[in-house]
Amino acid sequence: MKTYQTMAAAALLALMTACGNTADGAKKDAENAADKTAEAASAAGDKTAEAAAATGNAMSGAAETGQIKTALLANTALDASDINVDTDEGKKTVTLKGTVPAESHKKLAGEIAAAKAMGYTVMNELTIKPK
Repeated sequence: MKTYQTMAAAALLALMTACGNTADGAKKDAENAADKTAEAASAAGDKTAEAAAATGNAMSGAAETGQIKTALLANTALDASDINVDTDEGKKTVTLKGTVPAESHKKLAGEIAAAKAMGYTVMNELTIKPK
């Protein structure tokens, strides 16, 4: 009977030690996970700020593009149906691409874009394609 009690005590001691090791391991795993989560949140915060800035620039560029395209379409002396307007807010450039029927239309489109996009460089890449 003493042998049985000794074996049971040894088994209980081993089980308690294992549980203690498991608990310590679980605690360390939780601490590591918390550290990694904090690092990821910090990195995500940096990326979120960058994304917000990029979104703000894109929205500002889109507004600029819309204003220019509206002004081009509103001008009755200009056929702006094949003009594409791209705005790069970061580089402060407006690029006109597409086709117009005459050199006078190309020049007028460039002038309208420059008047609407104050502080921007206008890249007039329009090509002449008579109708």
